[in-house]
Amino acid sequence: MKEKKNKEYLLQGNEACVEGALYAGCNFFGGYPITPSTEIAELLAQKLPKRGGVFIQMEDEIAGLAVVLGASVAGAKAMTATSGPGFSLMQEHIGYAYMTEIPAVIVNVMRGGPSTGLPTLPSQSDFMQARYGIHGDYYPIVLVPASVPESFSFTVRAFNLAETFLTPVVILLDEIIGHMREKIVIPPDPPIEVVSRQMPKVPPEWFYPYELTPSGISPRPPFGRGYRYNITGLTHDISGYPTSVPKEIREKLDKLKRKIMNKADEISRYDTEFTEDARELIVAVGSVSRVCRFVVRELRKKRKKIGLFRPQTLWPFPEKPARELFRRMRRIFVVELNQGQIIREVERFAKSSVPVFGINKYDGELITPEEIIDAIREAEK
Repeated sequence: MKEKKNKEYLLQGNEACVEGALYAGCNFFGGYPITPSTEIAELLAQKLPKRGGVFIQMEDEIAGLAVVLGASVAGAKAMTATSGPGFSLMQEHIGYAYMTEIPAVIVNVMRGGPSTGLPTLPSQSDFMQARYGIHGDYYPIVLVPASVPESFSFTVRAFNLAETFLTPVVILLDEIIGHMREKIVIPPDPPIEVVSRQMPKVPPEWFYPYELTPSGISPRPPFGRGYRYNITGLTHDISGYPTSVPKEIREKLDKLKRKIMNKADEISRYDTEFTEDARELIVAVGSVSRVCRFVVRELRKKRKKIGLFRPQTLWPFPEKPARELFRRMRRIFVVELNQGQIIREVERFAKSSVPVFGINKYDGELITPEEIIDAIREAEK
């Protein structure tokens, strides 16, 4: 039998995201085109029908995510893609998916805001919206790629996490990563694990769709497989029917929290560079972390003991490694393309005696190494 070989491509981040979705088994896309995510919809419109999948463009982003959730309930691996304004419109349905435990992948290729903002320019202004955008208590899973290859692998992982934890999973690209081109190696099937949701092990008459399991995860059969159950965004009991019983309300909300936060260490991933002897630290994600990696290496040449901490999973924030690393530092610098968002998480986990400085740019241009170095020197005066 002829051995399958890895395939090499030169792709944009958005294109790599499409390849990752197809690799993971995505067979449904619903959405509405919006810059700078449009390439994702365009490519899936071409590729999904050839694979027996479905692409549908809706009248707006609200309807786009609605059909994704409907397809997922029917058993599809479904996704949508958008940018800041569309992500704002999707918040109610993200909350609905979280409450009803419907898996879906939502790609947000960030651009400047608020409102229409900067449609074609980079920003990282949706970090906190991804965490707190919906009303009510919410424990999201949010991944932030920093390269084209990661746009591929993180998309595969996003589908795996959605199918495992029965929850919407958000991928935050930014315009730089979405539109830059890099070499990417796509392995043949099946070196990267692909996960599908669990099926019940009991007959339909014994099945409870929101059963209170120790893990918080309940098997979820697609509609049409003989298992009938109710779906509602109202707080519901284990059968899926609305409840106002205080005990059942607490149990439902605890279940949603437990299935994510009890596995936070497993879900959360991060990357470090030169942190073994570092006394100063830069924290950054996405495209900004690439600039910061260059800054760290340049300052290291000048014998400065500085390192880089890059959360790959923004939510749940990698709290344990962050606390361990932050407590050893004399100073921490948080570099973001916004007015200061994840700096709040860093300040939460750093000792009060460790000063935390924000280095921010939000004028539609990527921050430069010189700007970061100048800001570090200014803070050290």
